[in-house]
Amino acid sequence: MPGLPWLILPTFDEAENIELIVAAALDVLRVAAPEGFRILVVDDDSPDGTGRIADRLASDHDEVEVLHRTAREGLGPAYLAGFRHALSQDAAFVFEMDSDFSHDPNDLARLLEPVRDGRADVALGSRYVAGGAVLDWGLVRRIISRGGSLYAAVILGLTVRDLTGGFKCFRAEVLESIDLPSVQAHGYAFQVELTNRAIRRGFRVVEVPITFRDRLRGKSKMSARIAIEAMFLVPRLRRSGR
Repeated sequence: MPGLPWLILPTFDEAENIELIVAAALDVLRVAAPEGFRILVVDDDSPDGTGRIADRLASDHDEVEVLHRTAREGLGPAYLAGFRHALSQDAAFVFEMDSDFSHDPNDLARLLEPVRDGRADVALGSRYVAGGAVLDWGLVRRIISRGGSLYAAVILGLTVRDLTGGFKCFRAEVLESIDLPSVQAHGYAFQVELTNRAIRRGFRVVEVPITFRDRLRGKSKMSARIAIEAMFLVPRLRRSGR
């Protein structure tokens, strides 16, 4: 459907969450986008049956569809596949959001508003601006997350406080302009790379305060490899930006 908001939900082993998160997003978007919207579940061949549950949801709800991927390449490639699909359907706005309730679906409306009314090209759900918060994390994980965002901001010369945040709403024109096929990151550095590219191309990024909660069900996909990728990719982004 042309000109509608699309929510991209990447999944890998989210059988405990997918039905609940889709139901919550449907409730919010039916109010925030009464003109219509789409929810795209991008499943990377989850062995726990997430894809089968998503297929059932798609058969039950006209707004939901599923993109099945056989390659397990990480978060970034899953989002890129979802973006390509949404853009091919003339999406007007594209959300990215975790599927484990660490991002509150109620905040979808707050992210859509500044992009839809023209105040921003990208709305970023931010844990680290006034009014934002992180709950349920220990001290070490808080330091790693906050430190990672600060490290990326200093290296790239940006003022965004939550560069590693993965809860965003893009105007479609942003995704069409930032050369998605050349994006390098696979893990959480993907979030830094997208925001950096948007800013370098002159798009307006606003940070909307959110409360981030640790997942209650399922297992985190964070790993040392993902953190190392981010550490080494950021300096390359600075060099390529120059």
